[in-house]
Amino acid sequence: MSDRVQTHYGGGSDLADSIARKLQAAGKNLEGLTTSDLSTVDEFHIRGRKATLELGRQMNLGEDSDVLDIGSGLGGPARTIAQEYGCHVTGIDLTQTFCDAARELSKWVNLDSRVMFQQGDATSLPFEDNQFDAAMTIHVAMNIPAKDKMYAEAKRIIKFGGIFAVYDVLKGEGGDVLFPVPWAREPSISHLVTRDEMEALLTQAEFEILQINDSTEESHGWFKEMLARMAESGPPPVTFQTFMGDDFPEMVRNQDRNLSERRIRTVSFICKA
Repeated sequence: MSDRVQTHYGGGSDLADSIARKLQAAGKNLEGLTTSDLSTVDEFHIRGRKATLELGRQMNLGEDSDVLDIGSGLGGPARTIAQEYGCHVTGIDLTQTFCDAARELSKWVNLDSRVMFQQGDATSLPFEDNQFDAAMTIHVAMNIPAKDKMYAEAKRIIKFGGIFAVYDVLKGEGGDVLFPVPWAREPSISHLVTRDEMEALLTQAEFEILQINDSTEESHGWFKEMLARMAESGPPPVTFQTFMGDDFPEMVRNQDRNLSERRIRTVSFICKA
């Protein structure tokens, strides 16, 4: 299973170089980049940077906070949180090429002293008990069948009273998901659960759920705006297609329809360990 997931997100070994070339071709100077300059490629989740900041505001973070980002991808959310709160963020991701690129992108925005990235499995985290003040996971569990293990591991590594922020795509009431989508080109690596199932999983992991937010309507609007911008002026210089491949526009269209028909929902959970 993990091999198929890594293949889906592979992106090529020169991912950071590909992003750099596209940015430079658009007139960007790598010496003066900000986290927002990278958000069209490194905030790889529905509603992007705005959704990351919404989670951050609810995680009780300060400059001394040590945060874990489970499934950190290219490191966008980790860098956003580190910059916004001055804290330290560790990212862990199954895909080595993502970790390598995340380190390089962090150097571009001068955040490499406050973020670090390593390869690892969300269901078997290589960290000590009670190591982190808070943790987050954004659009990751859709690829993980053993969600019970993932959330048990999150509970283990967060200090008592710390916040676990979860933002994921869940199964909707509108029928089967239309593929391909950004997390899967076909059903074998897609493992969605319903909102009720997610609540049960988090509760079984001994988290106290403090808040639940269903952002499906806003997510659908976000996709419609993206499609309208692309139709009017084309895509931005660097997008998720850089590592997802030529079928990414089809994934975007399917996501728009999946949200519109409520085949999927976007829901966040703020939990206390």
